[in-house]
Amino acid sequence: MKRLYLLRHAKSCWRHTSLADTERPLNKRGRRDAPRMGAALGRRLAPTRFHCSPAMRARLTFSGLCAGWPGLQPRDVIIEQALYTFDAGALLDWIAARPESETVMAIIGHNPALTDLVNRLVGAGTLDNLPTAGWVEIHLPIGSWSEIDAASGRCVVDFMLVPRALTDTR
Repeated sequence: MKRLYLLRHAKSCWRHTSLADTERPLNKRGRRDAPRMGAALGRRLAPTRFHCSPAMRARLTFSGLCAGWPGLQPRDVIIEQALYTFDAGALLDWIAARPESETVMAIIGHNPALTDLVNRLVGAGTLDNLPTAGWVEIHLPIGSWSEIDAASGRCVVDFMLVPRALTDTR
């Protein structure tokens, strides 16, 4: 059995129109939500390694998680160029190529890829939209990441958390 954790990057800033898409930072809400999500996730889970899109907003989201999640360190992230994608199929191919030794995989990425991936794995209509800084935990009935596509429609969302559900004011 495998577990997949998906986190959409926190809310990004569109104010600087001259910046390339990969260079957009977080806006005020994103800078607030990432540490709050880190604190909430840190109460649920031990620190884990994250695979992260190279986009600035994704990397800053990971930094924010570290600020709120005790024990999560900057060394716990691997920047993966392939995760700068908006396509669920490309994301699925990347996951399928992961080493079998990883039983849990955490990804910080982008929509619509993440929402579409959830719907493909769990079932159409499971999720309308994974909001910014939204987190989904999926249980996959597979022994090997290479079997992920065959598990489509048979996976289960075990837990989901979005910033607006947090009650703290951090």
